[in-house]
Parts: sequence; C-alpha cells; structure tokens
Amino acid sequence: MNRRVNISKAHSETFKALGKLSKAATEAAAAADISPQLCELLKIRASQINGCAYCLRLHTKDAVKLGETQDRLAVLPAWRESEYFTAVERAALALTEAITEVSDHQVPDEVYVPVSQVLTEEQISAVSWLAITINAYNRVAITSHYTVKP
Repeated sequence: MNRRVNISKAHSETFKALGKLSKAATEAAAAADISPQLCELLKIRASQINGCAYCLRLHTKDAVKLGETQDRLAVLPAWRESEYFTAVERAALALTEAITEVSDHQVPDEVYVPVSQVLTEEQISAVSWLAITINAYNRVAITSHYTVKP
C-alpha cells in the first residue's frame, strides 16, 4: 500500500485554521441553543455517511461522555424510523444529511422548508457550520488514512 501524506501535518497551519473554524461553529451552536449532545450526534451522522471511522470513534466516545445512550446511537442511521429524537434533533439531522450529501442533490427545498419551520435562523446557520466543519474533518481523516486501532 502506498504511504499517504498526512495533510494535517504537511500543512499544519491550514489544519489549525480548520480547528479555529470548528471552535467557532461549536460556539455558534451553543449560542443558538444547540446542545453539545446534539452537536455530537450531528458529527456522528455525517461521519457515518462519509464512512470516516476515525471521526466516528472520536465523536461516539464524546457523545457517550455527554450522556448519549447506546439505544439512540444504535438507531442513529435510521433516525427517521425511530421515536428517539425530538423535532429539533430530527430537523438538525435532516439538514446535516442534506449538507453532507450536497453533491447528490444540493440542499433541496423538501428538506430545507420543513427544517426552517422547526429551527430558528441562528440554529439553521449553526447546524450548517457544524455540518460543514465535520465534513471537512472527515475528508482530512479519510484522505490521510488516519488509522483506527482497538
């Protein structure tokens, strides 16, 4: 197997800038009354879609530390089919998925309009920035082949 360049180390200042963006997105989420637990769920869901094992492990551990249950984590990929999630969580998950899958279908009105009926403008913006930053982190980890060991 070819050795992968760890782009977070090769251009560490760029990676640090992503960290600052992530911190700002987290602060925006807190200011918009998006709980830290929901922030972790959104990061996990985007990471599931992107297939990022490194971020999945990291954010699942963080979610559990914040009190997330194994039941909710287990059904997260099928959240639409469960009654585990609140209206706010469902709206945030739908928006996060649409942003993560933007190359497939943009962010369609069929998703955005119902989301905008549940989330405030500040919450939509905060969730969007969380989704954008975790997608960037997923791409760094996947491109660099971050290893995940037991």
